[in-house]
Amino acid sequence: MKNETRKEASYFLLLINVLVVILVSSNLRSPITSVGPVLNQISRSLHLDNFQSSLLTSIPLLMFASCSVLVSRFSHRFSINRFLLYALIILSFGLFLRVFGSVWTLFTGSVFIGLGICVGNVITPGYIKNNFPKQIGLMTGIFAVAMNLTAALASGYSVSLGEWTGYGWRGSLGIWLVIALLALLVVILELLLNKNSVRQANSSMAKSDFNMFKSAQAWNISIFMGLQSLVYYSLISWLPAVLNDYGMNGNAPGWVLFVIQISMIPITFVGPIIANKMKDQRIMIIFLCVLMFASIVMFALLKSQWIYATAILLGLSNGLSFSLSILFFSLRTKSSANAIKISGMAQSVGYLIAAFGPAVFGKLHDWDPSWKYSFAFLGISVILMFFFGMRAAQRKFVEG
Repeated sequence: MKNETRKEASYFLLLINVLVVILVSSNLRSPITSVGPVLNQISRSLHLDNFQSSLLTSIPLLMFASCSVLVSRFSHRFSINRFLLYALIILSFGLFLRVFGSVWTLFTGSVFIGLGICVGNVITPGYIKNNFPKQIGLMTGIFAVAMNLTAALASGYSVSLGEWTGYGWRGSLGIWLVIALLALLVVILELLLNKNSVRQANSSMAKSDFNMFKSAQAWNISIFMGLQSLVYYSLISWLPAVLNDYGMNGNAPGWVLFVIQISMIPITFVGPIIANKMKDQRIMIIFLCVLMFASIVMFALLKSQWIYATAILLGLSNGLSFSLSILFFSLRTKSSANAIKISGMAQSVGYLIAAFGPAVFGKLHDWDPSWKYSFAFLGISVILMFFFGMRAAQRKFVEG
């Protein structure tokens, strides 16, 4: 009888662990992808110029860049569960503050949102490695699918949610507070139900003295992650404006973003499972870079023609590049502590690179109204991504 009770408790805890991964990851992109479709509404409402508008995406990325290493450096001080709890509290406060009503609260809320997502980004791969050591590929796939599904819904329904709530862009952005609070409740439940799990997590997160910044492989992973993020966030920020110039109006640009995000879902689930079984992942790097480069050329030259085919190509390539980036944190390390350290380094360096993407993409448009210089910038980024991705995909641990 006791054995059956223990089994039931174990299964229930496993369900809670899976829900933590799903709900936390659901909050790691949607607060940002919900902005693009209503960016014009925000700009008109608060009288923002193009540079200020681009900051709504760049501020969270700069927070990722500046805080990721600090989060990984102090990760041994608390259990992973407590770090996730703090991340969700900070994120929830930021989501509330962002829609409060002024330019000041808009940007301050974006800072807190960036910090909360930053902690979740860094800690969740370590949570997966710690709680699912034999299912890393599967759980990384679930992590990526949940993230991209909610990001897709945030993009596609952002305008409609504002209309449905009656609060315009504030309703579009504020409604994601519900998902953050739901994730917070599940993490609290895990903390309350499993004190032993917390102690185990603390003991397994022993401090690592290895310096990731001296590892060539860690730099390969970090730059690869940064460049794929640069392409993603540049297009998430500016594609609605590009498509408006191409003659698409209303909800149509948001639905293109939705198609991009939905197209990411199958590959982000299957990709890590397949990649985890491969000797190295270089063939995947070749595949995704060819697709991504082709999609950028199509955006620049075909404009709104074949737009949904172009969106699918971009979604497949970016979904695979993102899931490989996250998988490398676990595949290229030998412990949970170092998985969190490379996660911190890669996201710090990577998002510092990515933060320049929306600003440079928009500035190049000021010089060239056709957007071709902007897409040329992304094409060069993909070529560089191929160079570093081929090295990151080699079977080499960051520890040497």
